[in-house]
Amino acid sequence: MRESVQAEVMMSFLVSEELSFRIPVELGYETCDPYAVRLTFHLPGDAPVTWTFGRELLIDGVGRPCGEGDVHIAPVDPETLGEVLIRLQVGSDHALFRTGAAPLVAFLDRTDRLVPLGQERALADFDAHLDEALDRILAEEQSAG
Repeated sequence: MRESVQAEVMMSFLVSEELSFRIPVELGYETCDPYAVRLTFHLPGDAPVTWTFGRELLIDGVGRPCGEGDVHIAPVDPETLGEVLIRLQVGSDHALFRTGAAPLVAFLDRTDRLVPLGQERALADFDAHLDEALDRILAEEQSAG
């Protein structure tokens, strides 16, 4: 049975130190991919953009700076559980978002009630996910080339 958790939060898209605007972001979690969370950003005038990364990264990033590669998450002030920065990067391009920690924690709590942290393996079908990911990568490379 495929179960999911959905939430919508408002985040500030920090374009520069002087310019930011608030956008809706959909948070998603599904038992068919128990290690991952999805954030779908609705930027004005653009098609929605979805980023998928580890649920544990989001959990850890609420309390301390973490992340390597394309996704970095850190509390604005590690001493308080107030706001969180999410930095997404592709090559030299990046986007920075700021949001309250409370809605992220509430979302993560709901995911934990659905699949407790550490029990993902019981639901994960690694071979199917690997095959699906490889097929998607190959299809993207063929369409780009």
